[in-house]
Amino acid sequence: MRAKAGDTLVTSSGAAGLIMKVLGADGHPPYVVKWDRGGNIAMVMPDPYARVVPASQPPAVTPPGSANVPH
Repeated sequence: MRAKAGDTLVTSSGAAGLIMKVLGADGHPPYVVKWDRGGNIAMVMPDPYARVVPASQPPAVTPPGSANVPH
């Protein structure tokens, strides 16, 4: 996973936040993230199911629990 400041981190639970700073080498985690909900700022080491959405692309956030709902 690689990111740059300004990208969006979307977790496996659907939480999203602005990546304010990349602490790892070459865009790798950990990241300093300002979460959309609540505005809290935290250092984050994302799990393997998280994804980075480039700043040029709007994030498509899936509400928690809706990914496995039958249609």
